Amino acid sequence: MTMLAYLVRKAVFLAASLLMASLVVFALIEVIPGDPATYMLGINARADTLAALRAELGLDVSAPARYWHWISGMITGDFGISYTYRVPVLDIVIERLAVSVPLALYALVLAITMAFPAAMAAAHYQGSRGDRALLAITQFGIAVPNFWLAILLVYLFSLVLGWFSAGGFNGWSEGISAGMKALTLPAVALALPQAAILSRVMREALIDTMREDYIRTARAKGLTRFQALLYHGFRNALIPVLTILGMQFSFLLAGAIIIENVFFLPGLGRLVFQAIAQRDLILVESVVFLLMVAAMIVTFIVDIAYAFVDPRIRRSRA
Repeated sequence: MTMLAYLVRKAVFLAASLLMASLVVFALIEVIPGDPATYMLGINARADTLAALRAELGLDVSAPARYWHWISGMITGDFGISYTYRVPVLDIVIERLAVSVPLALYALVLAITMAFPAAMAAAHYQGSRGDRALLAITQFGIAVPNFWLAILLVYLFSLVLGWFSAGGFNGWSEGISAGMKALTLPAVALALPQAAILSRVMREALIDTMREDYIRTARAKGLTRFQALLYHGFRNALIPVLTILGMQFSFLLAGAIIIENVFFLPGLGRLVFQAIAQRDLILVESVVFLLMVAAMIVTFIVDIAYAFVDPRIRRSRA
């Protein structure tokens, strides 16, 4: 299978997945719970108030018509008007993405920076004290909740040392350095558990790779164990690691609700939490679907990266 055919095939699957995801989100939020207007205003709301809200939200038409209006608006960039904030949902999402995307990328870079060297050192010195120490540390990192780490980081670096603020984000208008400093503690709290997972997966992948015949051939040609690990083992060990990286970025983008609330960050995760608490179903519906789209696009990019890293994958799926 050529690379173009592989891309087309994956794009078709992506489009079908997005269509299915939109149907699921619409059904869960607008159809299954019953009357969204009653949910938003409460069971004691007056009948005329409920009727006015249904008309404002477009609930006075059939479910298929509402779905078509919603999905066609999403495609054209019209996500609707937030019932709580009374502004377009797209404007709110763009404003919050300016915090969530840099935070997710920052945390992912930190996780990779910590995990890759540690995993390569552990695989190189397999069975050593350093390797056993890494396994113990990563087990602790996986088991500890990131919100608990966030509280410890705030106590140590904000209250005791005073190096960082305890929370809040004043925007990027004060400069990139000030913005990155405000995101440092949240990024570290998010990155540490992800680094633990990533280092364990990469360590196992590297150890398995080092048992392959081509590694023994490279060693027989005069390469040291570390050279064979770096020049031959690293790339082939990236296949399972790319899967974890894709999942981690999706989690860091969409799953940082607790961390954003701990540090009072105006990000996308906190926006979803606030929208649910305020019963703003239009905002919840749009943001949840956008997060699903982001996760699927990341998965699509990871699949394409597979094909570049190892061409045997696309040939095996022909």
